[in-house]
Amino acid sequence: MPNKTSEGLLIREIGVIETTESDNVLRWDGTNLYVEQDIFHNGQLVHRKYKRRVTKDVARTIAAMLADTH
Repeated sequence: MPNKTSEGLLIREIGVIETTESDNVLRWDGTNLYVEQDIFHNGQLVHRKYKRRVTKDVARTIAAMLADTH
């Protein structure tokens, strides 16, 4: 089971510390609302522009904010 560390997320099963970098820009592909992240294991890039979907709660909050502006 992964554990949080100050450097990132420790994944004991594979012996790595996972960190992420993101521009925190929300994107919509017509189906999913997501942010792109670069995933690193022990500082080495293992996945570029990984699409991490936002949670339902975040999506609902954004939808409510957009509904209030129209």
